[in-house]
Amino acid sequence: MSTIAVTGATGFLGRPLIAALVARGDRVIALVRDRERAKASLPGVDLVEATLETPGPWQARLVDGVDGIVHLAGEPIAAKRWDARQKQLIRDSRVESTRTIVEGLAAAPAAARPRVLVSASGADYYDAVVPGDFDDEDFAEDQSAGDSFLARVCAAWEAEAAAAEPLGLRVVRMRTGVVLGKGGALDRMRTPFKLFVGGRIGSGKQWFSWVDQRDAIAAYLFALDTAALGGPVNLVSPEAARARDLAKALGKALGRPAWMPVPGFALKAAVGEFAEYLLTGRKVVPRALLARGFQFAHASLSAAVADALA
Repeated sequence: MSTIAVTGATGFLGRPLIAALVARGDRVIALVRDRERAKASLPGVDLVEATLETPGPWQARLVDGVDGIVHLAGEPIAAKRWDARQKQLIRDSRVESTRTIVEGLAAAPAAARPRVLVSASGADYYDAVVPGDFDDEDFAEDQSAGDSFLARVCAAWEAEAAAAEPLGLRVVRMRTGVVLGKGGALDRMRTPFKLFVGGRIGSGKQWFSWVDQRDAIAAYLFALDTAALGGPVNLVSPEAARARDLAKALGKALGRPAWMPVPGFALKAAVGEFAEYLLTGRKVVPRALLARGFQFAHASLSAAVADALA
């Protein structure tokens, strides 16, 4: 049995990951913003109240017999329309929280530190946000970062996590695509299709980096357990997909047509700057996971969409 500390514990990945850890016999310490509110969704888990961007007593729990840390915390990217304040919150909830975690580890005796830090990142690491650029080039882990807002956030986020490596931890940076599962991003796409106005976004040619929630959870467990895995890891399905494939899968799962495209200008009017990330994409491939023997059990986009909306 291992003891694993988890941030972002009540989130879309946090809750099922903790359930999987508990199911296999691990002890979980969940770092949460509001302990009382978290009790209902995380019964039987050791809850520690923590504002991750601010140093505090919670940092000591990261080395209290802990074997590994999974750092998932971060303000949802598409929760609100972006303004300067929201963009700062998106950045600080990732970059500053990771820095504070690593500072807590650095302050602890070397012998007390966990052996591994698995930190979330995003497939947006590669985004260059060039509208109309639908290059078929594979983006594996050795590609450099883009220069978009989210790419810069991911690069800074990963740099803070990598600072734990000189402390003796194995650090895995999970560049995660859009996670498909019940209650996730697809819920926000359901309504337009039910109203018979769903369709591809923009041209539909842009690449869509995605991963089934069940494979994402399995990959995080794999990252915790696999000593040979470290550095950047693309957590995306090996089945490459474009935005038009997603629209078709949504239409089929909901029994609705997917013929009406959403024009780029309309999308920009609706969601602002975030639209650029929906209108462009990169063909991200999970080279590191496949090289280490990880097997994707849910690599079909149409099946993942159908399961998520069932």
